[in-house]
Amino acid sequence: MSWLKDIPEAHRDKVKLLILENRDLRERLRLERIEKYGPAAERLSDAQLELLELEPGVNAAEVEAEAQRAQLQLALKAKSGDRKRPTGRQPLPPELPRVEQIIACSQEQCICGKCGKPTVVIGYETAERLDREPAKYFVRVLKREKRACSSCAQGGVQTAALPARIIQKSIVSDRVIIDTVIAKYCDYQPLYRQSAILEREVGLEISRTTMCDWVMQVGELLRPITASMRQELLTGDYLQADETPLMVQVPGLGRNHRAYLWQYSRPQGNVVFDFQMGRGREGPRKFLGNYEGILQTDGYSAYDEVGGTKVIRAGCWSHARRKFFQALQVDPQQKPALELVATIDELFSIEARAQEGRFDARQRLALRQAEAGPWLEKIKALALEARKAALPRSRLAEGCDYLLKRWKQLTSFLQHGQLELSTNLAENAIRPIALGRKNWIHLGCEGAGPRIAAIISVIETCRRLQIRPRDYFDAILPGLADFPVNCVAELTPTVWVQTRR
Repeated sequence: MSWLKDIPEAHRDKVKLLILENRDLRERLRLERIEKYGPAAERLSDAQLELLELEPGVNAAEVEAEAQRAQLQLALKAKSGDRKRPTGRQPLPPELPRVEQIIACSQEQCICGKCGKPTVVIGYETAERLDREPAKYFVRVLKREKRACSSCAQGGVQTAALPARIIQKSIVSDRVIIDTVIAKYCDYQPLYRQSAILEREVGLEISRTTMCDWVMQVGELLRPITASMRQELLTGDYLQADETPLMVQVPGLGRNHRAYLWQYSRPQGNVVFDFQMGRGREGPRKFLGNYEGILQTDGYSAYDEVGGTKVIRAGCWSHARRKFFQALQVDPQQKPALELVATIDELFSIEARAQEGRFDARQRLALRQAEAGPWLEKIKALALEARKAALPRSRLAEGCDYLLKRWKQLTSFLQHGQLELSTNLAENAIRPIALGRKNWIHLGCEGAGPRIAAIISVIETCRRLQIRPRDYFDAILPGLADFPVNCVAELTPTVWVQTRR
């Protein structure tokens, strides 16, 4: 900016300040446009990686690997153990029932074209196709036997007992109630849409208010189970936490109130959502109590003063990486941000190798301690150097400040093998809520929050444990109202799935 020398000295500082403010506003505007219209994948492009090709410590093989590697995905893999997605025609599940349809030959094919005699069947050419029948609604008529003694009248009349139900005296069966819950919280269909479908397909008008009552009663039944799931979490040594907003109608307010679902989970274990009307630390403080294991979160300050005195706080490398990636979105040629993103990806590369090798916590810790140290030193050095040259309010400066301030938390994975490198699993658990609230719009009242949180907790735990939510609900919901409260820990998804193996 050599032209500054032509400006009077008394105005130079003001002009410099205006230039910085202008650059900052341009960054913010560009990021807003990217968030609204840009791609969601946090991936380096080939053109960006070419800038690093001649850098010390980054060879051509690493550059090629970075061009193909997206941010590490920590979603659960299929039980089959096949780590690759099948590319050919998949076999249909063997547990599905088979309905045979024999296609007969034409009349011309039933007569031999040479001698004119009838042909005989010598076998079948078999092909399988997945098929379905439309949902069939029917009325189940329950006829309970009534018995009496034919010899005397003293014995009275005995009537067969009704089977356990989710909601006594409901006009619909347990399956319809479970289907309603599954459709809303697994398939994101709001109740008004389900009511319209039922009227169209069956001709039966069931109001969404009635359906809402079903959902609320199911949520109330599940609350003791999620309380037991919370105890299972707190007795462990590792938790991930995150939160997401949810709008709630409040009478007299004139607008929806922004409430929050706080998610607490363990990889390959329970997922528990806690409903709170605010985002203050009172929510996690009450939920966690004196928890003293590992607590892994993003950089939100509400988690800084919760848990017991011995709680171990861990950070998330995905959040640290994201801020530098945003700096690249603002300026794709920004070399310090590019170097930091590529170097952080080396940590994820180490984690990917541990995951592919199915390392246990001890093996993964040994791999980290052997290979992650030099990359961490480089990351810290790059961040310190980049911070000196970065504009104070730029995305690069924010990323450096975030990383350096939480360096101890971010490097705690070198002491704990069970600790994940990021909170991606926690973010994956709250993603269905983001999809669902586009359809639900809001909760009808504050009292619905804990019940909805209980339903979502069970469904997300089932998903993580690879259980069909419908199977679990079919097994535990009927008669749950009469189940002893002190035995409800036997019905949590983690315990229930163990009894089936």
